[in-house]
Amino acid sequence: MDLTQDQLLQKAGERIHHVYFPLDSFILLAAGEGAHDVLGVALVGHETMLGAWLLLGMDTAPLLARVQGGGSALRMPVADFSDVLATCPEFERRLRAELHLIIRQMAQTTVCAVFHVVEVRLAYWLLMIHDRAPTDRFYLTHDRLARMLGVRRSGVTTAAGLLQRRKLVNYTRGHIVVLNRRGLEKASCPCYRVGRVDARKIVKALRHEHGAADAGSA
Repeated sequence: MDLTQDQLLQKAGERIHHVYFPLDSFILLAAGEGAHDVLGVALVGHETMLGAWLLLGMDTAPLLARVQGGGSALRMPVADFSDVLATCPEFERRLRAELHLIIRQMAQTTVCAVFHVVEVRLAYWLLMIHDRAPTDRFYLTHDRLARMLGVRRSGVTTAAGLLQRRKLVNYTRGHIVVLNRRGLEKASCPCYRVGRVDARKIVKALRHEHGAADAGSA
């Protein structure tokens, strides 16, 4: 199915009816109440799924989920998803590892929101978006970025201007182009690098486990 930008997929506290596997789209998980008093805590893209909370035995969504980058995704009813988990233990192990990464990302972004200035936080979020976007170009207005970071629109305007003057990104009327990926990584806080290290460890562990399973079956 196609997901459109700003599409609301889940509200916090609502029962989960479907799980989503983004292909070239990405979804913001946010905490808070109201239209503006929210804070982005994680991004869900092609590396994982929306609805992983079901693995914890929970059938309600703990966070608001809104499409931040439109594109395609796979959708599956919860009943079918449960059937797949029951017949494919390897799939469940993989998803549990991905759920671990989402929780770590939530913790890291919360730390980032408390201790780091808006400019480096914006670089951090742009890197996470770039990891999940299909190209170097994506569309995010100041208002959307402000809701993601939990700051005023003027703060995003100032931070984006600083990154643009350093020729790391080009930002015009919501259209963002990543010009210098390596420079953007240097401009970001350590939070992004921590997340990358965690992801590599999980992937390495999964590959080792899969290889051991193949050797055992042989």
